Amino acid sequence: MSSTLLEVTRAAHEEVERLERLIVKDLQNEPPSSKDRLFQSHRVRHMIDTIAAATEKLIEVYEDKDGARKDEIAALGGQTATGTNVFSAFYDRLKEIREYHRKHPAARVVDANEEYEVLLKEEPQIEFSGEEALGRYLDMHELYHQYINCKFGEPIEYSAYLDVFSQPERISRKLKLTRQYKEYLENLLEYLAYFFQRTEPLQDLDRIFAKVEGDFEEEWADNKVEGWENGGQENGHAALLNTVIDLDYYSSVEELMEVGPEKLKEALAALGLKSGGTVQQRAERLFLTKHTPLDKLDKKHFAKGSRGSEQNGVAMAVQQTDNGKDIALMEAKVKKLCSLLEETITRTKENVEKKQALTYEEMEAEREEEETQADTESDDDEQQIYNPLKLPMGWDGKPIPYWLYKLHGLGQEFKCEICGNHSYWGRRAFERHFKEWRHQHGMRCLGIPNTKNFNEITSIQEAQELWERIQERSGLNKWRPDLEEEYEDKEGNIYNKKTYTDLQRQGLI
Repeated sequence: MSSTLLEVTRAAHEEVERLERLIVKDLQNEPPSSKDRLFQSHRVRHMIDTIAAATEKLIEVYEDKDGARKDEIAALGGQTATGTNVFSAFYDRLKEIREYHRKHPAARVVDANEEYEVLLKEEPQIEFSGEEALGRYLDMHELYHQYINCKFGEPIEYSAYLDVFSQPERISRKLKLTRQYKEYLENLLEYLAYFFQRTEPLQDLDRIFAKVEGDFEEEWADNKVEGWENGGQENGHAALLNTVIDLDYYSSVEELMEVGPEKLKEALAALGLKSGGTVQQRAERLFLTKHTPLDKLDKKHFAKGSRGSEQNGVAMAVQQTDNGKDIALMEAKVKKLCSLLEETITRTKENVEKKQALTYEEMEAEREEEETQADTESDDDEQQIYNPLKLPMGWDGKPIPYWLYKLHGLGQEFKCEICGNHSYWGRRAFERHFKEWRHQHGMRCLGIPNTKNFNEITSIQEAQELWERIQERSGLNKWRPDLEEEYEDKEGNIYNKKTYTDLQRQGLI
């Protein structure tokens, strides 16, 4: 390999220059769709990675740690160790180069135009789940189930989880120091980082995280990290015990005994205390640590071989601080990724709310429509269709006939104030929209049930007035306890509630 070192160097330089030209040509083309824009970004990213690998190889060659490059340059000038002729050395080098290209045909010079056409038509394989829809939405269902099934989580809906997962300050610090929360936060950070790398391949995530870590170190040193103002030390050893027993929930030794001997033994061992004795003795020994720091406890409570109360307390404080700092740093990275993915998170919320208002048939129809649009957008050879009357497109992607346009009245516009002044073209689309998600959402915002009584009503004021009349009319049939609730006196006489209370006040009953 050393005999062709200069040829390898030349090929690496050529590859770097060729890829740089390809990147420029690729970025000069404006992608027609979001899908093509994503493919373009991944193509450029792959070429940048290839340039970086070739550059690292060139750096190793120029460093010439083994002296092979220096010897080969000397051989080109006829300066050989054996003292051979200059012309013999030249023909030997020529023979070696031909042999090298015969064994490595890929190293030959290729036509840049041919390479350009092949690479720009390439569609990289990107792993996206069906829920992510090529990076348009987040798929956080696994993280959601992990959140609601942990102690620090809440039993909320998926749509509500999308609002709170980017706000770690909502969770108390005591719950953040648990092993479950740290595992959840690691999974959340891993998913958001992986999603960001797939959707924004040209962004340098390592540089972004380096900036976050630098700012975090300054804030941590100044004790200004939100929610971690005390450096992660909360209640001393109580925070360490939180993974086993939370002493704040127990007000007496008797209550603590109900935990069981094994849990008590594990908690005592975590603090370096003696873990033997009866259940009551263990509970009493552990309960002492609720209000007394470890460094002030009597040394007789510590197990043999422990480092002593003072050293043990210091070690736990250091461990607790380090653990809290790691969790706080992960939270800072999650917040940064959430700010970078803010548009995607908003789009995901809207998509979830929209799906909740759709029937299965409407969801299937929408999915088919999206697939059709994606196929249409990806067709680069399709020419622009002549449509001066701006007629709607049919199933074949062409404008529908004008007579069909007039038959269905698609030129007639209907506006619905409840739907946010959205326009519906044609009577059929207008009648169907009363059962669709946009109108249902508008009625839900007004606090009015979307029943048949409100069909053909598009004004907010008319809908509210009709709802008030319906409520007044239904009020006549309501049960009125003051007139219809019956009471019986000692003699067996029956009165309604109002009459009974009046007679009782007068002392007649």
